[in-house]
Amino acid sequence: MLLCARLRSDDTNASFEQRRVQSATRAYMVTMYDRTSSVKRSYPRNYNHEDDLKYTLEMCQWLLKPLGVWTLIYHRVSNLERAVSMIVLFLCFFTLFFLIVPTIYNVCYVEENVEVKVKLLGPIGFCVFSTVKYCYICAKRNPLGRCIEHVERDWRTVGDKDHRAIMLKQAGISRRLIIICIVFFYSGGMSYQTLMQFSSKLTQQSNVTVRPLSYPAFEFLDVQSSPTYEIVFFLQTVAALIVLNATIAAYSMTATFVTHICGQIQIQISRLENLIGERPGKKSFQERMTVIVNDHVEVLRFSKNVDEALCEICLTEIVASTLVMCCAEYYCLLEWRNSDMIAAATYFMLLTSFTFNVLIYCYAGQLLTDQCSQVGGASYNVQWYNLPARKANSFVLLEAISLYPPKLTAGKIINLTINTFGVVVKTSVVYFNLLRAVTDW
Repeated sequence: MLLCARLRSDDTNASFEQRRVQSATRAYMVTMYDRTSSVKRSYPRNYNHEDDLKYTLEMCQWLLKPLGVWTLIYHRVSNLERAVSMIVLFLCFFTLFFLIVPTIYNVCYVEENVEVKVKLLGPIGFCVFSTVKYCYICAKRNPLGRCIEHVERDWRTVGDKDHRAIMLKQAGISRRLIIICIVFFYSGGMSYQTLMQFSSKLTQQSNVTVRPLSYPAFEFLDVQSSPTYEIVFFLQTVAALIVLNATIAAYSMTATFVTHICGQIQIQISRLENLIGERPGKKSFQERMTVIVNDHVEVLRFSKNVDEALCEICLTEIVASTLVMCCAEYYCLLEWRNSDMIAAATYFMLLTSFTFNVLIYCYAGQLLTDQCSQVGGASYNVQWYNLPARKANSFVLLEAISLYPPKLTAGKIINLTINTFGVVVKTSVVYFNLLRAVTDW
């Protein structure tokens, strides 16, 4: 009987604890959907937010405007700018059509040499996947617009100079990463489009000079005559710039949003570290804790929106990088065997670009998870044991939620982490060996 009574007592205590946790969870979830106006009004205003926002989004704006996408995702634009962007979108897709369609037709129905087909597989695969990412950016304009509005709101409401310095530091990191990506991709991509094609002397076939093109053109065009050759070459170069821009633009938004989230998390950690022991006369503990919880919820909501906006783009990037890295490895060894050092160096530069690109995507996902996990550690490291029990209980849910940090995923299928980068590299090597076997290396 004593055992039964003790078990009933334990069950009663357990059920009481369960009800208490459920009640606290419901209270926390209420804050997720009811951000009080008093908390909003308590924020000071950042009077430099226009310059800070421009500094944060400038690289994205430069990359998205030539694609005609910036006015689709940014709300403060005129109707004339929207009309111009529609025209730019049409011209971009027409140029991509002019590049992709004849190349695919040539690979599938015209070209019979397996080696030539394989040499076109990587470039056309990159163009197709970049076009898919371009389409996804256009289709995801509403989620991307919400993410930009959130970034704008954060810059407008930050008032503490230390918090602003944290955000500026993260914005500077994203800009440097984007610049590195631009240098890699434009140097490798444009070297393939121009330098590599003209590195060897023009060959003579039946007393006719053969002028090179990076991609096949439509069969009904006499591309060896002027000005047809110049027009086709110009359109192919513009198309190459578009696919490079689309790839870098997708990466730039990922880097900008993830580093912004990291900045917000570091601000919350700074607030937690200064939560206890502040001078009297400032806000009460409860008010400061309310700001931390509400802002943490906003960061989690923003992370969810970023994943929703970028998951398909990240999946396309993972698949494209695996395929293109495999082809680039094959092309490097092929040109090395053919003693064409300029072509080998160009392909090696492209291989480095794609490896760096997928690495940064995976690093961004890893950084997002690690930074959001640090909130739990920061809440544990404060001197909560010196607080009354009711106040100390406020840290329990922060620590519990930090155990399940947000993730950046590829199509809701693959979590982007450093381990994912290793898997992509190993998979590309496996496909490279398969490609060598198929082409009778």
